[in-house]
Order: sequence, then structure tokens, then C-alpha cells
Amino acid sequence: MSDGLEIAAVAPSLLKASLARSGKWATGVAFFGGVTSDILNPLAPFAAYIALVAAVAAVIIAIAIVLRLLLVEKALPALVFASTAAAIAGGIFAVQQETDAKDGVIAKLVPAITKLQESVGIVAARVEKIETTVTETRKTVDEVKQKTTKVEAATTKIVEGQAEQAAKTDRLQATTEDVARKTEEIKTTTDKVAEQNEAIAASQEKQQQTTEQLAAKTDDISKQTETVVANQEKQQAQAEKLQETTEKIADSIETIASGFEKLAQQGGIIADPQRPDEFYHNARLHELSGDMLNARRAYLAFAGFDIDAVDPYLRFATLLRVQDGKAGAREVFGALAEKGKSPSLKLVYLLQFDDQQRLDKLNAFIAAHPDYGPAYYLLAQEFSEDRLGVQTLADKRAEATALDKFQTYEKDGGLLKSFIDHTLLAEWLEHSRQRLAAIGDVLDPTRFAPKLIPMRSNQDWMFTVSLPEPATGISWRLGKEGPFTETGFLAMNDQTTGKPMPNPSFALPATIPAGTLAIKYLDLRGRETGPFDISFDPQTMLQEGNKQILDQFWTSWIAFDASGNHGLVYFTQMLSYRCAIKEVRYGFNGASLEKAIDMPPCNDKDPYAIPNDYMPYFKVADDVASMSVQITYADGTQSPVREFKR
Repeated sequence: MSDGLEIAAVAPSLLKASLARSGKWATGVAFFGGVTSDILNPLAPFAAYIALVAAVAAVIIAIAIVLRLLLVEKALPALVFASTAAAIAGGIFAVQQETDAKDGVIAKLVPAITKLQESVGIVAARVEKIETTVTETRKTVDEVKQKTTKVEAATTKIVEGQAEQAAKTDRLQATTEDVARKTEEIKTTTDKVAEQNEAIAASQEKQQQTTEQLAAKTDDISKQTETVVANQEKQQAQAEKLQETTEKIADSIETIASGFEKLAQQGGIIADPQRPDEFYHNARLHELSGDMLNARRAYLAFAGFDIDAVDPYLRFATLLRVQDGKAGAREVFGALAEKGKSPSLKLVYLLQFDDQQRLDKLNAFIAAHPDYGPAYYLLAQEFSEDRLGVQTLADKRAEATALDKFQTYEKDGGLLKSFIDHTLLAEWLEHSRQRLAAIGDVLDPTRFAPKLIPMRSNQDWMFTVSLPEPATGISWRLGKEGPFTETGFLAMNDQTTGKPMPNPSFALPATIPAGTLAIKYLDLRGRETGPFDISFDPQTMLQEGNKQILDQFWTSWIAFDASGNHGLVYFTQMLSYRCAIKEVRYGFNGASLEKAIDMPPCNDKDPYAIPNDYMPYFKVADDVASMSVQITYADGTQSPVREFKR
């Protein structure tokens, strides 16, 4: 009884001294442990565990003090620490239960803590070693319970172990965040991914050893080890998931493009760039501000990631051509293309060559990568008006074919994976649509084929070739086989080509049978176009030639007698070109076309001759002031009604 009174007498002063000496740090440590347990609450109710353990420890220490198993001066700080931890942890657990905060009170109040809980944890150890740790820890608990005399030393070691564990947890958390950040920067660099995974594995093994050492010391450490084990299991699952998606994240051009777009909206130079999108962002800003040296460095850093995106390399090549000329740009990209594997690097490299060599390399690239959409837009530029100045029909067709192929990849969504800056892709698509609209239907084979305009005389056929574009030479062939005959040149230069103008006409005997006429020509660049096979039917062509003349010179259909005394109407022109006419009807003074002119049949051998016994005129009454005429042609079409005044 006297002992108890003695302790009671000195307890207030000792308690006051203990609170002054250790109350502040004990409260801080206990509060830190309570916050940590609240953040880790999704894994297990650690606040309840800490409160229970601290309460039991406080009771044991109090009993030891009463029974004089421990000195009051040395044991009282431990009692203060245990009581403070029990109070704070119990209070947090009570608030969690009251607010039904399954993820912790702090996480419920601060949404950012929820993301932290998803990404932060202690790296897990293997399941087999965890089971061994738990077994050894339980044995240690039994041993420690039998040695109550060492409670003070064990308590001190617990505090030190907690602090060390917290520090290691923070370091591991930083390491895990660094791994997550770096895996976003990697594209297809397997070696770098492997190094990150080895670093994670090493950290896991080191942390497991530390956990095993701490778990062997005391029953409090044992309880905390169980918490660590739970955290490790969670982190192991996250690490395995991260490892499975590392390659996808590294390869995702959409991720880089999204990051670049966000950086562009934020603006400003990234002070310490790490990811590809950050280097590209800095390169664009340096370039726009005129800082070409730093822009060049940023582009080179981006190229080191070997990202398969065409727009950064195109812009880098433009910068190099301005600074070093085309030869310098070709040298830099030659080195990059040799080390890199992405098709976009090789594509931009070949663009640094000149003219025909560039076109040949571009065609070879497309043959090797037929599904690489951006290459078709760049191929179209080789035939564009901007590049050539003057386009031939073949150039327009080549440009239209390439642009049409390029746009098919937009419909399939296959272009986004080749661009980081989608504004450049939008410009390409808009330009391709405008060019296709401007070029028109050049891909229609019938729309731009040469045409023959026949003209039959009594002795021969005269053909005039109508071409869809300027030519530097024209040749023809009768039939589907045999050599071609050139039409020659006129005694003048073509102002379009600056070369002698090819003769557009050639003659054939009037006796040639029906068959095929083949036409080919050389375009502005001397490229052969054709041959084009045109069906030749003498009778049909005779009718078409005569019809063209009648339509063109319709004012000569009817001629009244110039003297006005004889009342005669001549129709000589219609009679001469009667091979195109099926019927001619007429009327006088605006009356209906009830009358018809009876003409002799067409003579294919002498089509323009008028029979000797046929008179090309007839007499009209004196009151006739006008005559209306309409021709029905041999092909069934009709002319407008033409009116002729007397």
C-alpha cells in the first residue's frame, strides 16, 4: 500500500516532467502514425490495430510501474507515448466509423489522397517469404511476452524501427513514383524498361529483408509487419499490372499526343523535360522564339526516343535545312535513321534528297511500307503545282491518286497514330481536300482522253487531234499493231511549252475501212501518254463531221435570191452536207413546219457532189417574208428552229 501511495505522490511531478520532455515528439510521432494508418485504411483498419496495441502496451507499462518492474522515471515516457498513440489512433478510428470513411477520413476530405492511395504503397515480397515472416513473427511474439523486463528497450527499438520504416517507405514511394513517371517516357526501349523492372525487383528484395528484421524484434513490430505484408500484397498487384502495361504506355503515341496538347495549352518552357512530349513542346517554343540552338537540342533529344511520329521530324528537318542547308539536314537525318527503327525517321531522311532521286526513294519507301499513310501525302507533293509550277495531266493524276489514297487512311483512323501535333494533320487533310476539289475529275479515263475531229473531202480524210493538255509531240497509228507515225511540227512555237508546236492534223485516204485509230502524245515533260484507241467508222465520222459544219455555220442553210426578182430560195449548203441529214422541214412567215425538202441520198464515195439533174433551189411566192427551218440529223437529234428573213 505504501508503495502505491509513494508512486501516487510522485506521479504528478514525473508525469509533468515526462510530458514536458517527451510529450511533443510523442504526440508528433503518434499523430504521424495516425495519419499514415488513415491513408492505409483501404488495406486494413490500421487505426484500430494501433489503438489496441498502444492501449495494451500502456496497460503493461502501467502494471510494470506499479509492480516496480520498471523505474518510474524511465518507464513514464513510454507510458506517455503509448497512451498518446492509443488516444489518437482510437480517435481516428472512431471518426472513421462515425463518417463511414472506408478509404480514411483524409481521403474522404481530400480527393487527391485517393489518387495517392492508388499509386503509393510498399513493394510487395513473395508470398512464400511473407508466410515465413508471419510464422517467425508469431514465434517472436511468444518469446517477447515471456520477457516483460525488456519492455523499455523493446519500446525504444519499436519507435526507432517505426521511424526507419517510415523513412524507407517514403524512399520506396519516391522510387515507385519515379518508375511510373519514367515508364510513361519510354516507347519501345526494351532495355530501359528491363532496367526499371530490375530496380523495382531489387527494391522489393531489400524492403523484404528490412521487414523481416523488424518483425523479429517485438510483438508491436509483428503487428506492424502484418500491416506491411498487406501493403506489400497490394503493391505487388500494382507492380505486376504496371509491368504488363509498361510496353503499351511506352508505345502509345496517343499518350504522347495528349501530353503535347496539354502542354501546348499550358504554355511555357518545361524546365527539366523528361518525356518525349515535353522535349517536342520545348522544341516548338524555342523555334517560335528564334532560339534555334535550344530548339535543335530539344529536337535531337526527342529523336533519341525513336518515336514513330512524322510531324516532329518534318519540323526538325526544316530547321536543319535553314541552318545547315539540305546537305546538312541529310547528314543529320542519315545518322538518326541509321540508329532508329521508326519508319517516320527514314521517311523524313529520304525527303532531304533532290528531285528524281527523292521521288525514287519515296516510291521505294511506299513499296516497303504500303500502309504508312503520311507517305502518300508527301508523294502527292512531288507532283503538286507548288512543287512543279506547271502540272501536266499525268502530274495531276499522280497527285490526285496519292491524295485519294491518303484520305482513305483518315476514314480508317490510321493517321492519328503517326502525328503528335494534330494541328498539322488537320492542315494536311484540309489541303488534300482542297486540292482534290481543284484538280477535279482527272482520274476519269474518258474525261481527258484525246478526241478526233474528222473532216472528209472528196479525196481523203483530214483528222484533227484535240488533246486535253499541251503536248510536245503527237503520233498516230491505223490499227492496233505496227509503228506510230509522227504528225510533225508547225512553223511556230507553243507559248505554253516554249517548244515547236506539234501539228495537230494528219490525212488518210478516203478509202480506208472501218477500224481503230491509235493516238499518243508527249506531254510537257516529254513523258509519253497513251496510246488511246479510238474507233473509226467512216460513215459515222462523215455524219459527225457534216453535222458539226451545219451546226457551226447554220446562217448559210438558206439563201434568198439577192436580186429579189425571181423569188428563189437556195439550200446549197444543206445539200452539200446532206450525209448528216435525215430530214429538213420548213414553213413560211412563222407558220408550222409542214413542208419538207426532198434531197438525194448520200454518196459515200463523193459525199459533197450535187447530182447534175438536181436543182438546189425552189421558187417561193412574193408574199413570203421569212422562212423557218429545222434539221433532223442522221443520229436522231434535231437542230433548233432557225428563222431566215427575206
